[in-house]
Amino acid sequence: MTRYREICTDLAHRIIAGTLHPGDELPGIRDLARQWHTTASTVSRAQRRLADAGVLELADRRRARVTPGAALAARRFLHVDSVLTLAGSDDPALDLLTGALDGRLSIVTREGSIAGLSAVRQGHADGAAIHLLHHTGAYNAPFVLGMLRGLEPHLIHLWRREQGLIVPPGNPDRITGIADLAARRVATRRPGTGTRILLDRLLLAAGHDPDGLRGPQVGSHLEVALAVATGTVHAGLAVRSAAADLDLEFIPLAWEDFDIGLAGHALDSAAHLIAALRTPALRDRISSLGGYDTSRSGDVTKLSGPDASGARAPGRGRSRRAAPDGHA
Repeated sequence: MTRYREICTDLAHRIIAGTLHPGDELPGIRDLARQWHTTASTVSRAQRRLADAGVLELADRRRARVTPGAALAARRFLHVDSVLTLAGSDDPALDLLTGALDGRLSIVTREGSIAGLSAVRQGHADGAAIHLLHHTGAYNAPFVLGMLRGLEPHLIHLWRREQGLIVPPGNPDRITGIADLAARRVATRRPGTGTRILLDRLLLAAGHDPDGLRGPQVGSHLEVALAVATGTVHAGLAVRSAAADLDLEFIPLAWEDFDIGLAGHALDSAAHLIAALRTPALRDRISSLGGYDTSRSGDVTKLSGPDASGARAPGRGRSRRAAPDGHA
């Protein structure tokens, strides 16, 4: 039993390290048995276990081959009981992701993107859910490169989502965009959150002082929608799905990348999350909330410098480099 497990572990590590590549054919079972000083039946059992895990392909009268998705499958196999701890930003779809992972994702805080990256840097969380618009127009990568420098920073793409102004049904104040907020009461998010950074940048671009806004600070997108629904404020910036939940009107303003920033050592714990994000069933459930694009969910990018971020300015094409199988 111990030898069987050792063979599984050895092959999985070799695939993750890149010694074995997708499509590679393993030696015959008898040859492997001699290499590992064990029996052919033990090797055969190990190969069947790895095939069940999606790491190897087995076919009659053919040697075992490494599958196209072997790197991610090998990480999942080796870390079957791992739990990814996540800090950072709030998003209604995160609840669907947490449910799909059945205990393998733990959200420790939702205090905003900058606070999330700080938690990762300090070792209080494995990853940070972020949506940070840089002054260059790029999302997320410049911040992850800066705050996780020296930790082999990576991005896992969760989804793109639509942000806009939530207003009451019928839009009684005739709000059409950011320029109309100056004389209104507006629900805002706390400084350091991605939504607050986006709002401030949009206000500055419209010629308004962000510090001049009147209204309460709230802790989530749902709380923004609740403030509008109860008449506490005239409007607030939040995701489209929050407006839909309370039958409020939505004025679209921007699409943004919602990603996880994490250090390289946390990729093993993230294997189950990456796999879940690539399943059509979960993508469909997230898309059904409204205002989500899941076409690249589960893409993984290793960040190696300011020109290799792969990040995009709002509204531009999908140019991010994605490493296949979760192996960057």
